[in-house]
Formats: sequence, structure tokens, C-alpha cells
Amino acid sequence: MVRKGYITIPELARLLGVSRITVYKRVKKGQIPATRVGKIYVITDLTIRNILGKRVTPKGKQRIAAAVHKVVREYGEVLKRLGKE
Repeated sequence: MVRKGYITIPELARLLGVSRITVYKRVKKGQIPATRVGKIYVITDLTIRNILGKRVTPKGKQRIAAAVHKVVREYGEVLKRLGKE
């Protein structure tokens, strides 16, 4: 699937189990870094590993920490109650 360190958008969509359109939209929004080569976009193997969670970048860690903080702030009491069950 991964050739020479790159993968195409349709291949990434199959790998993630989502539609090609979903991946294209995320590329267009800048959520998935990709490089245009001719008429196709390619995604590096490093980006693929980040997406699949095999390696978390410092920026990714910050985003995860912020999300956890937000969830705890908004749903802290509910989480405590669920923990007691």
C-alpha cells in the first residue's frame, strides 16, 4: 500500500475506512498535510503514521491535552458519577 514513502488519497481513505471525499475535504482544510503531484495528492508515510496514532507529534500532544482538559471541564461531574458505577 505505501510505496516509496507516499500514499494517495484514495488509498488513505481505504486505510481509514472513510470516503475519498472526506479525505479530500480534510486535505483542502489543511487538516491532513498533502502534496500535489500532477493531478493527484500524495501523503507522506510520516503523516500516515501520525494519523494512525503510531507517533504523536508535540503539536498532536497539545491538541490531545486541550481536548481532554475541555472534556473534563465540561463533563467532570458526569465522569465522576460514571466512575462510581
